Amino acid sequence: MTVREAVAQLESLPILDLGGYFAGDRSALPALAGQLRDALENIGFLMIVNHGVPQALIDRVYAEAARFHALPLADKLKLAMSRFNTGYVALGGGVSHASDLVDAPKPNQNAAFFVKRERLPNDPDVLAGKPHRGLNQWPDDLPGYRDTLLDYFATMEAMAQRLLPIYALALDLPADYFDGYFDPAQITLRLSHYPPMTAEDGLYGLAPHTDSGFMTLLPANDVPGLSIRPRGGDWQSAPRVPGAFIVNSGNMLRRWSNDRFLSTPHRVVNQSGGDRYAIPLFFDPNTERILECLPTCQSEDKPPLYEPITYGDYLTWFMNKNYRRDKVS
Repeated sequence: MTVREAVAQLESLPILDLGGYFAGDRSALPALAGQLRDALENIGFLMIVNHGVPQALIDRVYAEAARFHALPLADKLKLAMSRFNTGYVALGGGVSHASDLVDAPKPNQNAAFFVKRERLPNDPDVLAGKPHRGLNQWPDDLPGYRDTLLDYFATMEAMAQRLLPIYALALDLPADYFDGYFDPAQITLRLSHYPPMTAEDGLYGLAPHTDSGFMTLLPANDVPGLSIRPRGGDWQSAPRVPGAFIVNSGNMLRRWSNDRFLSTPHRVVNQSGGDRYAIPLFFDPNTERILECLPTCQSEDKPPLYEPITYGDYLTWFMNKNYRRDKVS
């Protein structure tokens, strides 16, 4: 696919219809894998429909995002991001330093609330203080907030797990190849608030960046603002298909696939005149599994480009780079 063809395709994005496969038709897998392969080798973004996530649940999460971000700042700051990367980051609290796409980026004009897998205080990983496996933080006076987010978290995890065979076949691997790498998966739900902003050089709701992990899932948004820059092309507004999820690959999948699958830059600028909320979910490998170049993505002519690494080590670097700049050289 040429650059021109990739840019033209971005106007709609490839759409994978999961209805048949999710209804039990395994014969649909090869075609879905081919579509996903083409999308991630050439664009880095696609859409999925008939994914089984109830629209009513998605709407509830959007409503909870608005409800949380409407709380007084003092209440939200009580939940300031922990060393386990759960909790609240205030407006301007993040800077996209992990991607060299903008020179001297300014603080991002968004606030965010991060949720990881729910754990109990007696969880062995919590007691051991393992990175990325701490307790979530929850507001005291927001009835239903926690329950709704955990319902969405579980629903999305189940759906994302069902996508793994498509990724495996797209990379010429056995359908169950990724199962052990996502047992359990590292998952982050982010509730973002983008206040309206005016155009200013170098200022973004979220500066041009690439995601850190394997798969990002973002439900349709009524308020525009997201744009994508395909390889060799210019910035293009992300399309909106009601009921669809936008799906993109991230840096870890790019490393794992030896640059076969893309990690495509994207950004957010909210010039709608109103508030914009986003609820991306990041579905990534277990933080303790060592990830080395996939066997089908290397050859004598193309040896591995990256050293083996755990996703936990990469995620620590990524989060420190963007949110704890003083901890990274």
